[in-house]
Amino acid sequence: MRKYMPRSIEAVRRTRFRLWIICALAIVVADQISKQIVDTHLHYGQRLHLLPVFDITLLYNPGAAFSFLANDGGWQRWLFTLIALAAAGLIIHLLHKNPGQTLFCASITAILGGAVGNVVDRLQHGHVVDFLLFYWHGWYFPAFNLADVAITCGAALLILDELLKMRRERRGNRSPS
Repeated sequence: MRKYMPRSIEAVRRTRFRLWIICALAIVVADQISKQIVDTHLHYGQRLHLLPVFDITLLYNPGAAFSFLANDGGWQRWLFTLIALAAAGLIIHLLHKNPGQTLFCASITAILGGAVGNVVDRLQHGHVVDFLLFYWHGWYFPAFNLADVAITCGAALLILDELLKMRRERRGNRSPS
């Protein structure tokens, strides 16, 4: 009869890494499905009023965040794709190296999923599909998508992770009186 053997630390690391990658893929899938639904059911520029401050709309962004470089003739598509792919490679390396750092990995997993979701759009369409539109009276926040939400949440979690690390370090460096 074989006794129960605890899994090796390396096996646990591999499992955690795989789970982070699966989470990133889930973000990509949710992002792509949401974009496909909106792109299928709305015409470009059409708005579906949901709340007094929120509409679903269909817009295409060939640039980066806030339509940065949107009117620059197409070369930016490849630049932003290369930047996102390089970031994805770095993030995958960091996930593989640090799979047990939960908050850190959750943050970069969200960034990875969002970046890949927008890369899929750039490669498939030459632009990113945006559809979430918030506004207040005459003020509009630029339309965005679920990939952008994931990237923003991931960045916020990354900042929180760093602040918590700094706090732990400060507490650890205090000498007893």
